Amino acid sequence: MSVSDLFKPLSLMHGPAMRNRFMMAPLTNQQSGVDGIASEFDQDWIEQLAQGGYALIQTCATTVEAGGIAFARQLGIHHDDHLPGLSGMASAIRAGGGLSAVQLHHAGHRANPRLGGIPAPASGSTLPGIRALTTEQVERIRDSFIAAARRAELAGFDGVAVHGAFGWILSEFMSPYLNERTDKYGGSIENRSRLTIEVIEGIRRACGPDFQIGWRLSVERYGLRLEELREVTAEIMTRELIDYLDLALWDSAQVVAEGVFRGKSMLSVFTSLDRRGVRLGAAGKIMSAQRATQLLDEGCDFVLIGRAGILQRDFPLQVLANPRYDSPALPVTADYLRRGGLSERFITHMRGWPAFVHPDSV
Repeated sequence: MSVSDLFKPLSLMHGPAMRNRFMMAPLTNQQSGVDGIASEFDQDWIEQLAQGGYALIQTCATTVEAGGIAFARQLGIHHDDHLPGLSGMASAIRAGGGLSAVQLHHAGHRANPRLGGIPAPASGSTLPGIRALTTEQVERIRDSFIAAARRAELAGFDGVAVHGAFGWILSEFMSPYLNERTDKYGGSIENRSRLTIEVIEGIRRACGPDFQIGWRLSVERYGLRLEELREVTAEIMTRELIDYLDLALWDSAQVVAEGVFRGKSMLSVFTSLDRRGVRLGAAGKIMSAQRATQLLDEGCDFVLIGRAGILQRDFPLQVLANPRYDSPALPVTADYLRRGGLSERFITHMRGWPAFVHPDSV
């Protein structure tokens, strides 16, 4: 394929089509209010992205319960007080011509008590002295995801993206290492995936017919089993429960190191599935027009831009103007990010990423 293919529309099963193949990845930035209310910095960030040419923009991980918080100054959607700020963000994205989604997040056993988080492990053996969630508590968290999706719809978003990656609660329940439950949410992969599927099914029932649902999936660490995740993904695609799958890979070119898929690209394990009407995209070191185009050749329907979008807010427009576009080399100075429009809160967060902000820059 050529770079021009990145700018072809992509229909989704529900709601409007994506105008091109660029999706803005959900990026933690720690710049909301301490109560989770969207700040002026959140609004400014979204307004910059909205003018950047993306087809769909996701918010950062957004808490579905106050107790599920993982990061300081994390955006929230667990209370109606969050609606005005979220509505402003949705409006800005719509004005820029893109689709919008709130990424729904609960930290599970990784909830941070120093921030008011209440660790919620699937198993009693995960954290010393902390009991596993009861079945009723699991169902409450499920319902909190669904209620948050309804708020996202009320705020004017086109959809939500369910965060099932990186060991957060839905990923945690999927893991046989972190989930030793004996109720309907533990044991077989069917039971361990039940929470994710009930969340998605509940959102579909609670929200309108045009509301879009994405699912973010990671396949590394936390005791996750690639073969099981492929099986669950196949079921979700066959049943067309979601509009798009977001594969959160640290490197979109990575190769499977062990197991039955050893030697294959991680991406091919999922692109080889019968996707029915579900669209598939990947994130992971997509820093150039060339790499984005290659991913379409490798079976992706769209690409998720992360680091490259922080460096250059209008990455899609840069690619449109220059088919050979490549992102600036890392690390960059803090001043470079300031000139580009990043807030000091966002820059402070990025200093925690390896080799992103030059360590000597002020």
